[in-house]
Amino acid sequence: MGTPVATGDDPYVLTADGIKEPPRGWKASLRYLGPGLIVSASIVGSGELIATTALGAQVGFALLWMVILSTAVKVAVQAELARWTIITGKPALTGFNQVPPRLGRVGWINLLWMLMALSKLLQVGGIVGGTAVALSMLVPVGDDPLGSTSLTVWTVIVVVGSIALLYTSSYSLIERGAFALVAVFSVATVVIALGLPFTPFGYGGGDLLSGLTFTIPAGAIGAAVAMFGITGVGADEITFYTYWCVEKGYARWVGPNDGSEEWHRRARGWIKVMYKDIFLSWVIYTFSTLAFFIMGAAVLNPQGLVLEGNEMITTLSQMYTDVIGEWAAAAFLIGAIAVLGSTLWASIPSWARMYTNVLAELGVVDWKNAASRQKWIRGFTVGLPLLWGAAYLFINSPVIMVQIGGIMTGIFLPAVVVATWYLRNTQVDRRLHGSRSFNALLVISSIAISLLGLYSLLNVFGVEFG
Repeated sequence: MGTPVATGDDPYVLTADGIKEPPRGWKASLRYLGPGLIVSASIVGSGELIATTALGAQVGFALLWMVILSTAVKVAVQAELARWTIITGKPALTGFNQVPPRLGRVGWINLLWMLMALSKLLQVGGIVGGTAVALSMLVPVGDDPLGSTSLTVWTVIVVVGSIALLYTSSYSLIERGAFALVAVFSVATVVIALGLPFTPFGYGGGDLLSGLTFTIPAGAIGAAVAMFGITGVGADEITFYTYWCVEKGYARWVGPNDGSEEWHRRARGWIKVMYKDIFLSWVIYTFSTLAFFIMGAAVLNPQGLVLEGNEMITTLSQMYTDVIGEWAAAAFLIGAIAVLGSTLWASIPSWARMYTNVLAELGVVDWKNAASRQKWIRGFTVGLPLLWGAAYLFINSPVIMVQIGGIMTGIFLPAVVVATWYLRNTQVDRRLHGSRSFNALLVISSIAISLLGLYSLLNVFGVEFG
């Protein structure tokens, strides 16, 4: 799955020289999949390990239905926006900026994106903190693994190490790393979740059915909204998926639109490859999400354990030690480092690209100049981890930081829906639209996401439900 774009080619520039015939069938397509793995790496960290497990610990199995819905409902919007990217060769924030009305050089959706990006300083800061806590518990600096000295040292190591590993920001490196990080912990967690019925923390069909009643327990709305916004593909993943589709080569392989039937055929072929890429990603993060939620509901909830502050990792590790013994604590910490690290691995280069793209839309950066674009991306690859690490050391509460980002993601999602429909209706040839079943799913997805955004917004202003 690691086929990179040829060295020296700019994937954001479509030329006849870059054209490649699309593969047919799953077997031939496998080597061209990969952008979805980067999305999975981002998703399987903060949403699953922290937000979903916290929700299961708080409400038990009651919101199992929302976990399933949250992973499935946003996929159609992700695919539709990626379709526009493959056809035009443009990344999401370039498209968002074309949606009227505009305030000077910047569109209203990109203004909202900037607000979401500020909240993400907290969310990804929480991921940096969670990784530092896990490392500190595994190899403490000083006597107290949760003391300020050890946490500060490990936060610095996480930040500096991330910058060093990702400074080149090459697509193939990021894709291969994402695949390795996602594989290990996801498989282990799914296996343990499936094995829970054979332990003192077993669950049965009745427990699972009780979670499919489409109700929200009193007092769980905030956590539920944050989980819905952050699990599955959120607004940020839907957005940055377009950059990885371009850098994998999908748009370049389709080539510039010359109006020919050959171009339409290639576009349809590479869109089908993108569908397969999204499906594989969906399978990975859906099973991981369900596993983490079930573990929180079956192990933490009956014991009254909740995820708070820096004790989050201690509480999470108890899921494993309670189920398979004390020896599992170290294994869990290594796994937690891998799964949280996978989010950083995907988030740093993704956000670096989005920040650079926004500055390009503001006229600060020449997006079409590959050397200038790469310089700015590398600058953000250094600067963003420093900001995230500082945010964690200042606030010191990973769970709250992640949930704040989740709520803001939920608020931004309807703007992504608006942009996706605008670009679909104004710039996508009707012959390249999806099938009737896909279009029906897109409508359902758009409505559900819009309701989530309204729900999140009202909740922020103190309107209580349930």
